[in-house]
Amino acid sequence: MLWGSFTNFSSIYLTCSDLGNANLSGQLVPQLGQLQFLQYLELYSNNINGKIPFELGNLTNLVSLDLYLNKLTGPIPDTLGKLQKLRFLRLNNNSLSGTIPMSLTTVTSLQVLFANNLLDIPPAAPPPPITPTPPSSPGVGNSATGAIAGGVAAGAALLFAAPAILLAWWRRRKPQDHFFDVPAEEDPEVHLGQLKRFSLRELQVATDNFSNKNILGRGGFGKVYKGRLADGSLVAVKRLKEERTQGGELQFQTEVEMISMAVHRNLLRLWGFCMTATERLLVYPYMANGSVASCLRERPESDPPLAWPIRKTIALGSARGLAYLHDHCDPKIIHRDVKAANILLDEEYEAVVGDFGLAKLMDYKDTHVTTAVRGTIGHIAPEYLSTGKSSEKTDVFGYGVMLLELITGQRAFDLARLANDDDVMLLDWVKGLLKDERYETLVDADLQGNYNEEEVKQLIQVALLCTQISPMERPKMSEVVRMLEGDGLAERWEEWQKEEMFRQDYNHAHHPHTDWIIADSTYNLRPDELSGPR
Repeated sequence: MLWGSFTNFSSIYLTCSDLGNANLSGQLVPQLGQLQFLQYLELYSNNINGKIPFELGNLTNLVSLDLYLNKLTGPIPDTLGKLQKLRFLRLNNNSLSGTIPMSLTTVTSLQVLFANNLLDIPPAAPPPPITPTPPSSPGVGNSATGAIAGGVAAGAALLFAAPAILLAWWRRRKPQDHFFDVPAEEDPEVHLGQLKRFSLRELQVATDNFSNKNILGRGGFGKVYKGRLADGSLVAVKRLKEERTQGGELQFQTEVEMISMAVHRNLLRLWGFCMTATERLLVYPYMANGSVASCLRERPESDPPLAWPIRKTIALGSARGLAYLHDHCDPKIIHRDVKAANILLDEEYEAVVGDFGLAKLMDYKDTHVTTAVRGTIGHIAPEYLSTGKSSEKTDVFGYGVMLLELITGQRAFDLARLANDDDVMLLDWVKGLLKDERYETLVDADLQGNYNEEEVKQLIQVALLCTQISPMERPKMSEVVRMLEGDGLAERWEEWQKEEMFRQDYNHAHHPHTDWIIADSTYNLRPDELSGPR
């Protein structure tokens, strides 16, 4: 029984349980319904069987319930209709049966995914009988009352029939995908669910009218300001620099909703937004320890450097966040600017991937092209530069460069390295040092030798696998997670080493102690690909 070892669940102050891809088995125990503070129950991609306990209907603070890709059976409890704060209910890829509860129609802004189950479509309610209109008479009051009563009855019937009709329409149109919103209203406040829509005045007060002294950072998307809301909570306010265009409001709201649906412990949670005729702002929780880049290169001398164990934890956490964006968001979200500056750190130095989805937000008006190239020099994958088309493999490339930033403490692109006749690109610089086994130069000097050389080698291997020239040869982020967890890296590296030796006829006799090091993988690029626009 999952979590069956707990005897008094009501005494546990738990707000988030993220146990996706944790290889869990057993059944969900009814005592889960005692976790009154729980907001996120993430148990996707496990081997959980049995029924969904109806006691989960007691979790009145629940915002997200992710049980997809398990082995659950039986009906969907109608008690879930009591969860009025619920925004995401993902039950796809199980063996659930029965009828979808009509009680779910009472939950405002609920988004549900039921695909790949054994569920029945609820029957549509019959239309109300049509009562003949009596001839007009002096009794106008009675006639009006009857018309109002008939309208209310028809409206009520349509309210309960609409979800069933919408479900049936989706099944006929797209049988493999049973995604629907309940209810289907057009109010932007409903579409944006639990996201708070801030007024511009609120955010002006919070940031001292966007004072320069509150700037946390600058980037291609705009400036980020530290702010304090009226309730005392600290926030980071991102002020997008591009102006809105006519007709773009609905698209902007749609993309904001897409970002807000990505809920994972290693992703920066979007709290709210503000939109006026001249401003577009996004509100996030404030990250106490800034970004990985600031901790590596902008820390005060009085602060200790990021310890090696923390760097390993950051590598794994950020990989998990990106894997979630690629594999568990529908539609998948491509970051397009993965770098140390966009990996944030909370109070416990847990990695939190930020700025995901912003490339999509900023490109909504580019209707005539597939995408616009956005990113940072040194992190952009070569195929993205040459074609302008991004994919999850462009994120993998950026992640690989970010790993090298973690290891070396250096920038991905740094003209200062020219002073030592070194490569300005971090990736090329690292490859050059690896050929000569110059670890004392490669690893961040701030660590003062306090690192595990074997673990450094493993992270470098992952980084080089991620930054291969061919996107098809790069691993998926889910594979990167497994390699960082100790599963499959040695085999993947050995296989790739053999391919490299075959392609390049590399003679290891010149370097007998560097059989794990590769040559520069840019050898097979055409000159125009290497010198394309950056």
